[in-house]
Amino acid sequence: MNDKPSDDAQHEWVERELEDSLDEELEMELDDDRIYGDFPKVEFKTRESTLPRRDYFKELLRLQAELVELQDWIIHSKYKLVVVFEGRDAAGKGGVIKRITQRLNPRVCRVVALPAPTEREKTQWYFQRYVPHLPAGGEMVLFDRSWYNRAGVERVMNFATDDQVEQFFQDVPEFERMLVRSGIMLIKYWFSITDEEQQLRFLMRIHDPIKQWKLSPMDLESRVRWEQYTKAKEEMLDRTNIPEAPWFIVEGNDKKRARLNCINHLLSQVNYKDVPNDPVSLPDRVFNPDYERRVLPTDLYVPEKF
Repeated sequence: MNDKPSDDAQHEWVERELEDSLDEELEMELDDDRIYGDFPKVEFKTRESTLPRRDYFKELLRLQAELVELQDWIIHSKYKLVVVFEGRDAAGKGGVIKRITQRLNPRVCRVVALPAPTEREKTQWYFQRYVPHLPAGGEMVLFDRSWYNRAGVERVMNFATDDQVEQFFQDVPEFERMLVRSGIMLIKYWFSITDEEQQLRFLMRIHDPIKQWKLSPMDLESRVRWEQYTKAKEEMLDRTNIPEAPWFIVEGNDKKRARLNCINHLLSQVNYKDVPNDPVSLPDRVFNPDYERRVLPTDLYVPEKF
């Protein structure tokens, strides 16, 4: 008896697997449709339409395939890459990070999103709590907010003194030069959105139970202090834009375009090459005629409700 599936059955199985792989991205894109009925009426100017969904997915998958090639080269060459993501609250940093990491190995590419410092960490050298998260050879680290908290939220919310902020500006260029001299490639992105766009995204979070966790009291306060954040951002970019680690601004009003632009730019910053890989073949399973599979108790199985 031949248990090998037919070519048509194999083809159908491969198609189902590919569709399942794409569904994860579709789930993230479609979830906004759930709350339109409850969304408040807000007057805002018409903006440019986003990319057609088909074009967006086509480019995203192409770029994600390139990210896998970058990952292979990072492993092969023992490269060390750090990418810093900063910007306005709700500017789209998290969405880009999700698309970068979506198809990568979490052991190679990891995300660092540190909470507020503990009382002990507040007494340490300011950069100390970030250092343990820096990459070893063959690793890529994405900082979802970083040491630049001191130049932004800590400054605006008066969590840091004027002297501490000034000390930060004196120290951070040399700190980043030290990272680069140690062999780390450091790339810094600032995500920029308009006042109006941030308002809409905050309202979306308020009225969406699944996204309310994203809206913190600090986010709400940032609306009140919009102009203070703007001034802080301008000084930060001016004083920390060094040749060894320049800033790159991502226009974030259109989420889809921002994701594609950022990933494309990130890939262009690293001179990675194809890595030669030995062909992989699936070995035949070894069948033992004396092996008999045990029947497990039914209460060990998750109920099949779907």
